[in-house]
Amino acid sequence: MFVTRADRVREMLHTISREVKLTAPFTGRAALDPRVMEAMEQVPRDAFVPPELIDYAFDNGPLPIGEGQTISQPYIVALMTDLLEPQPSQTILEIGTGSGYQAAILSQLVKQVYSLEIIPSLATQTAELLSRLGYDNIEVRTGDGHSGWPEHAPYDGIIITAAATHLPQALIGQLKPGGRLVIPVGLPYMSQELLLVEKDLMGKLHTSNVLDVAFVPMTGSAYASKNSH
Repeated sequence: MFVTRADRVREMLHTISREVKLTAPFTGRAALDPRVMEAMEQVPRDAFVPPELIDYAFDNGPLPIGEGQTISQPYIVALMTDLLEPQPSQTILEIGTGSGYQAAILSQLVKQVYSLEIIPSLATQTAELLSRLGYDNIEVRTGDGHSGWPEHAPYDGIIITAAATHLPQALIGQLKPGGRLVIPVGLPYMSQELLLVEKDLMGKLHTSNVLDVAFVPMTGSAYASKNSH
């Protein structure tokens, strides 16, 4: 039986919904915002994976994209997007552009996405891809994510798509009161926790552990100095 691309997209969405239900006892989310699911349907995931892996583009797993980096599994992309509770008027900062897929999803849901990538070649390549695909509300820059992107701060939401060993204070400082930050925290290639950090209107932080995850490590000067002792 011939399986069409539309069939594969539908199966991906079905798998995401099933995973959401299975993990609801941990995440507190039995379903995701329909806007998030619509973005997952509309953004062509197969455009963001290497050509030799297109047959696996809609599988619910991470895939290598070169430079030691990965594109996260669809369920995790959907969950992290939903945790941000993105709104049409918002500006979001992404740390770790990678393939550009997460930024493309967010671009469908918010006004502007600023995305930092520490690997120059990947930043250039992905910026060109996003532009070619018509995502004109995403700006990509090469930079160390630990420092954030202060020129456009404060942000309504911040999403980090690599595992940090700690909460970068610069990013906390660039988050608006009332904003949300989603970040995997833990040691490289070991147990990591997906955290939701909410900054209330008084500037106080409220952190909740959402789920155990596995991400490639966040790199950069702050990471290197913290782990050189």
